[in-house]
Amino acid sequence: MTVSSARPEASPASDTPPAPPAGSPPRGSAKSGGALFVAAGILASKLVGLVRERVFAHYLGNGVAAAVFKAALRIPNFLQNLFGEGVLSGSFIPVYAGLLGKGDEKEADRVAGAVFGLLALATGVMVAVGMLATPLFVDTIAPGFDGEARRMAIRLVRILFPGTGMLVMSAWCLGVLNSHRKFLLSYLAPVVWNVAIITTLVVAGMRGMAEEPLAVVLAYGVVAGCALQFLVQVPSVMKVLGHFRPALSTANESVRQVLRSFGTVVIGRGVVQVSAYIDTSYASLIADRALSTLTYAQTIYLIPVSLFGAAVSAAELPEMSRAAGAGEAVATRLRSRIEASSRRIAFFVVPSAMALLFIGDVVAGGLFQTGRFTSADTRFLWYVLMGASVGLVGAALGRLYASAFYALKDTRTPLRFAALRVVMDATLAYFLALKLPGLLGLPAHLGTAFFPISGGLMAWFESTMLRRMLSVKIGHLRLPEGMGKLWGAAVAAGLTGLGIKLALTHVLGPMPGVTAEWGGGFLAPPHLHPILLFLAVVLPFGAVYFGITGALGVPEAKSVLQRVLRRRPAR
Repeated sequence: MTVSSARPEASPASDTPPAPPAGSPPRGSAKSGGALFVAAGILASKLVGLVRERVFAHYLGNGVAAAVFKAALRIPNFLQNLFGEGVLSGSFIPVYAGLLGKGDEKEADRVAGAVFGLLALATGVMVAVGMLATPLFVDTIAPGFDGEARRMAIRLVRILFPGTGMLVMSAWCLGVLNSHRKFLLSYLAPVVWNVAIITTLVVAGMRGMAEEPLAVVLAYGVVAGCALQFLVQVPSVMKVLGHFRPALSTANESVRQVLRSFGTVVIGRGVVQVSAYIDTSYASLIADRALSTLTYAQTIYLIPVSLFGAAVSAAELPEMSRAAGAGEAVATRLRSRIEASSRRIAFFVVPSAMALLFIGDVVAGGLFQTGRFTSADTRFLWYVLMGASVGLVGAALGRLYASAFYALKDTRTPLRFAALRVVMDATLAYFLALKLPGLLGLPAHLGTAFFPISGGLMAWFESTMLRRMLSVKIGHLRLPEGMGKLWGAAVAAGLTGLGIKLALTHVLGPMPGVTAEWGGGFLAPPHLHPILLFLAVVLPFGAVYFGITGALGVPEAKSVLQRVLRRRPAR
């Protein structure tokens, strides 16, 4: 990888961001719904990302080359995760957005320039060190790789490292634009990264390249995409900044405030990265395809977390930073924003979790089953998605609660719980993934499915502790209202989707060659194209969920239906 409560009387807070508490609106401010723009950008990026993963699966499948490439991509990504969006959201945005809220734009410009200069210097040093120490990273993080796999991983990591440095600077752009309430572009920017990768795969793959040379060419395509993701944001950033001058000075008090928070958040992100690398290390010891399967699974289960949890949290952070302060009125305002946002997150993430549990094979097959990615790979991926369903809601809510602490300029509390979570997760994952399958008489490769179960349990632990500590600061925070209705509707939708799949299997027969693999035929997919099966199952799933929640009077369902059915007034 968290006074009595007042219920909000209006629609979810981020639909209409409030004006800054003092001073004129910041340059480039917008009054449209921040979360909606973030979600739109993330949705576009995720959809293109799914296309990217489908193309990747078609040309590289789920074999050794795919596993090595996924591992190689993870190793330099620690730089992006250490210094990227999450860290800047916890350190730079609260200070920068706070200055804009006070109308002190000159000071805000100085902070932006200093953070850019210091970040560029730190990133450059880290890239150089990373490229020199690549063999050590590979041996530490993927000890299961040896021979050709190790040699290939080292080569790919050295190619990829500079690209992740560009992604760090792209995150700085995102911090600036978000603080000016310009949310869409930064979350659309990853589209060009994905397009660069897709183009590279298609052009090189159509030439019939072998898997290893294709992986090398793809690494260069990734670096080109990283540069494009940064460059497309630069013109808009220059427009909202008044007098941008990169600097390396730390004399400014606001800059020092950013750096104090930055250090704490970097440690927190580093702790989380340790957890990710422990999983990578464990996966490399289980099976060759374990790591690539985990990555495919993350592509799917992080969609609802990013689309709803991260989108709402990202849009709320600048607004909560402007509202942060002392007094019961401020605490009430923060509680209202957090509780309204948590309800919106839960409304969409709860059914996502049930979809992964009941019809995860349908989702995985529709997205990835093509070319070298077979029905057996789909089945294996479903097992991992079942495990991921455990902690999906907890992970999404945890992001919102952590953003509230960052808005309050408290970076130490999320750090403490992140560190505790990592220690517990590493211990639990070792037992569940490496030991439990043997104790249960299961094949060792099924340990892959237990990684997300461990992480999910720890996500709920972290989310719960963050919510309780936040209650100490701003008054009692409740879990999202109406969770029982959401879970009930989601289970009904999941059973409906599963029933449709089984009925189609009975009518059309199971897909040839997979009966034994899918539990003697009971869970076998029908003899139908994976995309058609996806549409036949997922659309009724969504209709049942929205129908039940609407009938139960869930406000978020009513809001969604009103937006869909809304008509323009006659002129």
